[in-house]
Amino acid sequence: MEITQNQPYTQAPGYFKRLSIFDWLFGLALLAGALYALNRFGAYMDIYEKVILVASAPVFAALGWHWKPVRWVMPLTFLLALWAVSMYAGDLEMANKKFWLRYMISSQSAILWMSVFFFLSTLFYWIGLISRSATGGAIGAGLCWAALVFGITGMLVRWYESYLIGTDVGHIPISNLYEVFILFALITAMFHLYYEQRYQTRQLGAFVLLVISAAVAFLLWYTVSRGAADIQPLVPALQSWWMKIHVPANFIGYGTFALAAMVATAYLLKSHGYLVDRLPSLELLDDVMYKSISAGFAFFTIATILGALWAAEAWGGYWSWDPKETWALIVWLNYAAWLHMRLMSGLRGRVAAWWALVGLLVTTFAFLGVNMFLSGLHSYGKL
Repeated sequence: MEITQNQPYTQAPGYFKRLSIFDWLFGLALLAGALYALNRFGAYMDIYEKVILVASAPVFAALGWHWKPVRWVMPLTFLLALWAVSMYAGDLEMANKKFWLRYMISSQSAILWMSVFFFLSTLFYWIGLISRSATGGAIGAGLCWAALVFGITGMLVRWYESYLIGTDVGHIPISNLYEVFILFALITAMFHLYYEQRYQTRQLGAFVLLVISAAVAFLLWYTVSRGAADIQPLVPALQSWWMKIHVPANFIGYGTFALAAMVATAYLLKSHGYLVDRLPSLELLDDVMYKSISAGFAFFTIATILGALWAAEAWGGYWSWDPKETWALIVWLNYAAWLHMRLMSGLRGRVAAWWALVGLLVTTFAFLGVNMFLSGLHSYGKL
């Protein structure tokens, strides 16, 4: 549009100028919390953990500035975790003696509450979808947020509990199938809630929560049948700071790929004439699917590179064609091809949706099937 004297040009304010006093207070609170944790628990950390802790403050501040709900979720989970830590008073046995620890916010109790809330969230999302009830969807979303809060709290408390067992046992809780299934559920839920707010639709919750509930059901079975909730010392190969960045990046990929597959399911149902008047437009579903795969591919690529660097340190080589590495490459190639076809050939519609859905099967085998059926350098992850 041509600028005239009657249309003076006004430059949009810069990014930092758009931040409110509450945004800055949130960022300062995160920095203060990181410094407190550094002072309180720094003796248990190596230099890499300290750098990650301090760097996390500006990263999560930026996330909170972009996605406002983070500004209440993070303080709430930290306060609940600190409350639990104060009740332990350095004695792990308090988990069976203190009422609030035993039934609410010890790590196992919080994870159980997370599981209950995810199941209930799935139920209410489906009630809202089938009955066209805005109330059902709103309750489902609220329960999903509650599950997220309890899940994050449980992971933070579990981290502390591992150090109560012994300083040589303590580690970030992302080292075995039990812990990474929790991480998968939380990451998938976070991305779902972000897209739910971004696109102002709750109809997708009924589909996305299905894959989260499936993960939680496996988690509960694994806990009961294998005693998987017990905190175990790290095997030597996992005693590395690489784990703290490689595993989360990997599971951001897994979570967003799973979310894309469930959105693809909704796309296929609507494109075949099912739930037509209950689901968002095909264009919206296609956009969510594309953005989920794009985000997942970026993080999965970073995770693969970090994994190669970790392998060089632990095993002396960047790549050994271990089954886990091979299937990670298959997953990467699958979504690289999907994105290439999307960007170069305009891949859309049912073909793209079916491809994303089949991609979930490939990803699931790389995530879980390799641990169940194949052996290799990653054998510490077996069921």
